[in-house]
Order: sequence, then C-alpha cells, then structure tokens
Amino acid sequence: MKRWIAGILVGVSGLVALAQQAAPSPAGDLNTRLQTALDEWRDSIQAPGASLGVVQKDGSVVGLASGLADKTGSRKLLPSQLMMAGSTGKTFFAALALQLIEAGQLDLNAPVAKYLGDRPWFSRLPNAKDITVRHLMTHTSGLVRYEMNPKFTADLRAQPDKAWTPEEEVAYLLDATPPFAAGQGWDYSDTNYIVLGMILEKLTDTKAYDEIARRFLNPLKLTEVAPTRSRRTAGLVNGYAGAKDPLGLPDEVNPNGVFVINPQFEWAGGGFATSARQLARWGHALYRAQAISPKMRDLMIAEAVPARLGPETRYGLGVIVRPTTPVGRTWGHSGFFPGYLTELVHLPDRGITLAVQINTSSPARGGRSALRFLYDVAGGL
Repeated sequence: MKRWIAGILVGVSGLVALAQQAAPSPAGDLNTRLQTALDEWRDSIQAPGASLGVVQKDGSVVGLASGLADKTGSRKLLPSQLMMAGSTGKTFFAALALQLIEAGQLDLNAPVAKYLGDRPWFSRLPNAKDITVRHLMTHTSGLVRYEMNPKFTADLRAQPDKAWTPEEEVAYLLDATPPFAAGQGWDYSDTNYIVLGMILEKLTDTKAYDEIARRFLNPLKLTEVAPTRSRRTAGLVNGYAGAKDPLGLPDEVNPNGVFVINPQFEWAGGGFATSARQLARWGHALYRAQAISPKMRDLMIAEAVPARLGPETRYGLGVIVRPTTPVGRTWGHSGFFPGYLTELVHLPDRGITLAVQINTSSPARGGRSALRFLYDVAGGL
C-alpha cells in the first residue's frame, strides 16, 4: 500500500574499555545522538512508539526504539519488535521478479497475457491485452487500487477471518474502465503487485513467500522480518489508525496480538511485518547489490518513470527514486498499513541505509514527516 513513511555493535575490553570511561567512543556518541533525535521526533508527532535502523557503509548496524509498543498497556517498545511494513514489502517481491528476469524466466517486456491469459477472468481485466510486466512493476498499467474499493473494504471488515485469494481481490476491478491506456499514465496501485505475485508463483511453482524466504530472508538471517499470513503475527506490536482510517478500521488495530481484520489480504502489495533495523539491513543488501546482482540493481533504478509522489520523484521496478537537496540521490520505498507508517531510504552516494517505523498511521500534524526525519538523521551521520 501507498504512503510515507521508513543491531548496535560496540564491543571493547581491557585498556580500551578503561579509556572509554574517560572519553566516550564515537559509536557511543552516535547512538546517544540518534536516540535523542528519535525520542524528540517521536514526541513531536505524538506517536506511541518509533523504531530506527541505520546501516553504515561498512555494514555496521544501529537499531533503536523509543516509546511504547502498546499505549494501553504501557509496554516499552524494543528494537527487535515488529511493525507492519506496508508497501515497503513490495521490495521483496520486486527482488524476486528481478532474479527471475536475470534467469530468463520472466520477460519484462512480455504481455501479462503470456503468463495469465489462460485464466477465465483475465480478458475482463482493464487493459488486459496491453499490460506488460514492466507496466505492473512501475504502476503504469492502468489497474486501479482494489484495496481502496468501498465494496472491498466493506467486505474486508465484514469477514475479518477470511483468507483472500489474489483472484478474489482482482475481481473487484473486472470490467472497470481504466483511467488511462497501459503505459500512458501513472497510478500507484497494489493491484499491480497482486497480479505480479500471481505470475511469480506460476513461474516458480511455489508460494512467493517461501521463495522470498529461501532466496533472501534465510541467507541474510532476517529473523525480524515476517510474512503476514493471518490475524496473528508473532512479535507485532499494537498499532493505532486514528479516527479516519481509509479502510474504516478502528483506532486500535492489533489489540492483544490479534489484528482486527486479516492483513493477509495485502500479500504482494506489501505483506510483511519488520523491525526497522532489519528492514534497513534488507534495503542495504538490496540497493548495494548484495541480494540481487549489480546488473539487476541498475535495471531496477534505470526503469524509473515519473511518479506522482513529489517533485522529480520517479518509480522504478519496486523502488522510489528521489533527487533531494538535503542528502542527494535516494532510493527506497514508503509503507502504509492501518496503524503503522514506514520509510526505507538508501543513499547511494554515501552507501548508507536508514529505516524508520511508527506504530500509528495518524501522527500529529506539525512535526516532520518520517522521510524528512530520515534525511535529517542522514545529514548528521
């Protein structure tokens, strides 16, 4: 889904430890400064809790947390705890697609009909004959957002235990008039990645979640990244959606560890809960071409098209590309899910990656956005 948003390793002994008692280490100073910045920002936006992950150019990781995991129970938020990552989860599905492209199994230029044209509903999909894989991955297909369809949101709330199939979700768009011809406009939509996910599972003949775990999560030891398969996700803290949630959910979305609806519906549109520190680790591996090849990383960026996400912002193959004044070029993704906001940012010119998450999707107005907060943090590194 759309919107904004984004381990500490200091070990010494002996004489070095004695020296540090008189003069704090640079790493210690950095952690203190980041913790202060996180605390102040969280307080300014009145978020219950906030988590920050930073991966330096040398691979060292800082993971910090501020505030509460559940404001009704006053449990302190820990850096290891998870929040819904929203659309930042698209980066995992995009990475899988890029590996299949490199292997020659998936053709970026191929019409989607090549892979799904035999499905009985396919011809009723808007722009069905003209959509390519590239259109799906860059949100230029003309497929609008099933997840914001009022009928879908009503059905979602009415059936909180339902496990949705991709075909059931796509059905909310069938026979609709597209807003533009394929490739002739841009409109952010989870539907694009739901359709992409169906293609990925057809080509791999396995569940996309399992393939993502095999290729990325397990090798990178991302134990604080979990697919959201049901109403219960281990380690997921409570989230607060505010009074005007677009899906019509109540303020408290994960009371007692049971989500008020089944977040499984998000799937390839996002579909993960993460800690900020391990989301930053994932972004670092992805954008520094450690999770995928340099050739595919470059393709991911090179395919970026103009996107309605801010001045000069472009959208590539599962990546938001921004030129910024504060920190230069950035690659990353934003994430929204009711009760949570996430931002993931990589600075290619400096080789650092940052992620921030808050457990509210309705922060107080007047404070800096999550993206601006990360820019300010990066400027101080």
